[in-house]
Amino acid sequence: MSPIDRGCVPGSPTDGGYPESFAETLAGKGLTLLRGKTTVLQVNVGLICNQTCAHCHLDAGPGRREIMTRDTMDRVAVFAESGGFEQIDITGGAPEMHPDLLAFIDRFREMTKAVMLRSNLSVLHQKGLPLMTQLRERNVHIVASFPSLNEDQTEALRGKGIYRISIETLRMLNQLGYGHPDSGPCLDLVVNPTGAFLPPSQKSLEKRFQSVLSQKWDIHFNRLLSFANVPLGRFRSWLIKSDNFQPYMNKLTAAFNPSAVTELMCRTHVSVSWDGYLYDCDFNQAAGLFKANRKTHIGDEGALPAAGEPIAVADHCFTCTAGAGFT
Repeated sequence: MSPIDRGCVPGSPTDGGYPESFAETLAGKGLTLLRGKTTVLQVNVGLICNQTCAHCHLDAGPGRREIMTRDTMDRVAVFAESGGFEQIDITGGAPEMHPDLLAFIDRFREMTKAVMLRSNLSVLHQKGLPLMTQLRERNVHIVASFPSLNEDQTEALRGKGIYRISIETLRMLNQLGYGHPDSGPCLDLVVNPTGAFLPPSQKSLEKRFQSVLSQKWDIHFNRLLSFANVPLGRFRSWLIKSDNFQPYMNKLTAAFNPSAVTELMCRTHVSVSWDGYLYDCDFNQAAGLFKANRKTHIGDEGALPAAGEPIAVADHCFTCTAGAGFT
């Protein structure tokens, strides 16, 4: 039986630390993980990033060269149009570093008004007001990584000076109309723990961030999303090097929430990589697990996911079902 068949990330331990694989856990609880209607297309336009974040599951960074070509972008646009998706979610790396980002967004806006961009904020700061203004004009929903209210913790994950840069960028976005509850496009924040820990309650964390950012910096945002770090890529390497891999997996498995399974994003999302291949989610993309365990390109006949199709799983999926999960 291969690691993928067993539900394990290739190269990860299969017989130590935690008692069951994710697939075995689902089966033992009488649960199945199948697609519903696929409404969201997530597009990874490349692994180039201006940062080398310690918790990155994709190993993105300045030294990466993988980037989506114009031909693949054309194919993605055709795929998106035929799929009738309700939302397009653009990610990376740092998607702002793709030279054709705005043209790509414009093509999607012809199909749906709901276009989302995932940003680390520092690259937006580098690009400055011109790009932020152009995103505002296109009503692009920004989901920004902001790991912690603590400057030292943020910089331990993201690098020296990133905290102040992120604060300044959020204020600039607010000035353009982002993040105001009654007007303007949405600005959401994503928080990840700094280390081998699970996140606290999202509701309580959101109230704390709203209070501190408003009182200290006059910064406003729409929603806060609190997610556990996925044991893949650079974060997985750190877990192993620091002898935290098995303890962290134990925390994830102990926090397994059966109720989270029916609401997982992989049931309604499909992820396309920079080279045009399809995955059930961005994390499976990092792990090399193709959609439904079949290597499928966006140009293949029958590439659109169907309701009832099985979803490829591996042990990193415990992250998405820990507590409130990735819903």
